[in-house]
Amino acid sequence: MSRVCAITGKRTTAGRMIARRGLPKYKGGVGLKTTGITPRKFKPNTQTKKIWVPELKKFVRIKLSTKALKTMDRNGVYQVLRGAGLVKPPKAAKKVQEEKK
Repeated sequence: MSRVCAITGKRTTAGRMIARRGLPKYKGGVGLKTTGITPRKFKPNTQTKKIWVPELKKFVRIKLSTKALKTMDRNGVYQVLRGAGLVKPPKAAKKVQEEKK
């Protein structure tokens, strides 16, 4: 399974690690010299969680980043999952919405 957050869409990205040597000019040296550039990966902190959704009265198993967990704490589990398209509204709520129309 890939390392992708279901809510924020965060995924592994590529980057570089730059090795430098020397003394900076502001410290009295001749400046930093790049001695190597190595490819690397930035991996998001994803975790598989089993989250209770009170509106649906059931658990939902989801792979998400720690940033998404904080978003859920702030905005509410059901709102965030619904916004990401991961859960559907409960059937009772659908009937109420149809009656209003």
